[in-house]
Amino acid sequence: MDSAKPVFTRETFQFFKELGRNNRTPWMEANRERYKATIVQPFRRLLEELSPAVLELDARFDVSGRTGTNFSRINRDIRFAKDKTPYRTQMYLTFSVPIPGDEDSGQLYTGVSTDTVTAGFRIYVGGKRKDSILARIGEARVNADPRWVAKQKKRLSRRYESYWYTMEKGEWTKHSGWPVATEDWKRILAWIVRRKMTPAAATRNSFVSEVTKIFRDLYPVLRFTSLPE
Repeated sequence: MDSAKPVFTRETFQFFKELGRNNRTPWMEANRERYKATIVQPFRRLLEELSPAVLELDARFDVSGRTGTNFSRINRDIRFAKDKTPYRTQMYLTFSVPIPGDEDSGQLYTGVSTDTVTAGFRIYVGGKRKDSILARIGEARVNADPRWVAKQKKRLSRRYESYWYTMEKGEWTKHSGWPVATEDWKRILAWIVRRKMTPAAATRNSFVSEVTKIFRDLYPVLRFTSLPE
């Protein structure tokens, strides 16, 4: 169902644009209430409106509304970063199923930045690859069903962008397309399947319905790559 009114407005994108030009703590503190009104509150409303559909997909999804679990942090960790700006000019809402041992599993997500809106599925290796969910569950299932990724490509590729990462000469390397070869899964460190939208899409009443449809399309990818039965 469409929302009674749009979750986001142009003020959300305007805030991120101005933050990009004034990425300093004094500016953020002076605009703290504006940040809450244009970013925090809309994202919390989005969580509330998406949660019933997400829990219908899988009752194990965490919808507690905690930062780090459902909401990305706007503060950047600049200790080892070349870019010392203290804030991110984007925010993400994510849904994942908690895994015993606090491992990194796949996520359904939607994000808003200065000029782009995205929604989709993503999974990253958080520590050693051989011990990761992506290797133990995703790679094992692909080896057992080598045609599975090709089937997803046929089902989804006209509507969704896919790309994945490996480590090449010590650097994360992006590969556009679908990791259809089983050889790819011996090296894969991350996989993203997403749809990019314009800011205008997020300011429509239909945005929640559109994201819900994307989550329904991509939940089978999350389940196959990272969820124990």
